[in-house]
Amino acid sequence: MSDVTRILEAARQGDPKAADELLPLVYEELRRLAAHRMANESPHQTLQPTALVHEAWLRLAGNKGQAQFQNRAHFFAAAAEAMRRILIDRARRKGAVRHGGNQQRVELEEADVASDNNDNQLLAVSEALDKLAVQHKAEAELVKLRYFVGMTNDEAAEALGISARTAKYYWTHARAWLYREIQARN
Repeated sequence: MSDVTRILEAARQGDPKAADELLPLVYEELRRLAAHRMANESPHQTLQPTALVHEAWLRLAGNKGQAQFQNRAHFFAAAAEAMRRILIDRARRKGAVRHGGNQQRVELEEADVASDNNDNQLLAVSEALDKLAVQHKAEAELVKLRYFVGMTNDEAAEALGISARTAKYYWTHARAWLYREIQARN
């Protein structure tokens, strides 16, 4: 039993110090995953990987005693979902009329236009992913880990407790399904 699994079990049993022990064990991995995910964001975005990890941690551990994780895989799946929701909420907020709507920011020094294409793509993938989850929950979980957290196929397979070959099959099918779904929207 890994240290993470042991601490998660202690948290389920009601140990109030378990969350304090868990963060140092998973922080670097969460930070690495967030940095990988944020590398695909627009260069004009302001959210940093550290802030993404901290916000996800607050969502995961903020409700003392309410977050129950069965094992390491369940914890990282929940972390992936928390990061996904943070990024989606951020993209929606940026698109809101009171935050400038779909206007584009122009830097006067560079005369460079910041594009919101990444936000639109993120929202399209998220909406299609919600539909995929209804039909193929395991595939949707794999996509969350790969697309929103930045895990490799092997890392995602390990986190979900499936073989790398199954993960590869799920990834191939999910990508094709999501592509068709997003194309049908346009």
